[in-house]
Amino acid sequence: MLTIRQVFELGLKLAIAADPRGRAGVLRHLARVKKAYQDLKPSEKKWFDQEKLTNPYADSAVHVDDGKTTVRRALAGIDINGPEILLASQLNERGKKIDLVISHHPEGKGLANLHEVMELFVDVYDRYHVPVHIAEKIIEERIKEVGRGVHPINHFQAIDIAKALGINFISTHTITDNLVDNFMRGFLARKKSATVGDLMEALLELPEYQAAKRAGAGPKIISGGPGHRTGKILIEMTGGTNPSPKVYERLSQYGISTIVGMHMRDEAMKQASESHLNVIIAGHISSDSLGMNLFLDELEKRGVEIVPCGGLIRVSRLPQPKAKSKRSH
Repeated sequence: MLTIRQVFELGLKLAIAADPRGRAGVLRHLARVKKAYQDLKPSEKKWFDQEKLTNPYADSAVHVDDGKTTVRRALAGIDINGPEILLASQLNERGKKIDLVISHHPEGKGLANLHEVMELFVDVYDRYHVPVHIAEKIIEERIKEVGRGVHPINHFQAIDIAKALGINFISTHTITDNLVDNFMRGFLARKKSATVGDLMEALLELPEYQAAKRAGAGPKIISGGPGHRTGKILIEMTGGTNPSPKVYERLSQYGISTIVGMHMRDEAMKQASESHLNVIIAGHISSDSLGMNLFLDELEKRGVEIVPCGGLIRVSRLPQPKAKSKRSH
């Protein structure tokens, strides 16, 4: 069985293997972080979170770990707030022991540091031939904007409840976003969809998007039309949050024709449309669920029972045991 730390480290291992920068890109990022730390004055080093030297995803973290629990059952959700932590406590009291709560969306220092993972976009856009100096400038502006946006939030509210109730708690934001991003790149590459309509049909083969469609939140074309040819496709499902709207004009200029993302703000949608891009929004919670499910399946393989909550559309891709056939008499 896995400890809390081993669950998180498994997530890190999977995320690095799936990272759109490649393992070498992740190592370059960690080397830059290490150099930045070494260059700090001694008086500044005391404020540095040294976990960033080994964890390349500042929005994913272990929040509460009692240091002794082995994980047999985990409560997992897209959003974990006070009510979900109380749910874990109630399940414990009713005999359904919850050893760990896993949130997709960041909490605590992960939420406070959300903007830091957005550097990932620079390497992604560089791979699509956007000159690195242009990508850096555009992303730097957006990083500052997101940093200002998350700064005043009450970051530790849910974590304080977890600590008070003795509930182990982690969040896996970019960790599981990397998994869905990598999955989607491979899945859509195999489909070789000729049109935007074909892309939509491909997405609806996946059970998370089927469930979202039935609930009224399925994939949508927000720019372009079903008959438009897809051209070169960019999957936009990791990197912390939405990039700057300014990037879409550049992506169009450098050969991207279609964006498949989780969500997009109106300003970005307008810019993408004016840049003649096709845009499919696959769905936020359904895409987050797909990424979480890929991680949770790995936990299930290691003997962890998953209890879904907090908006998670739980779909297991593990082989299911065959039902025993009834013998005829």
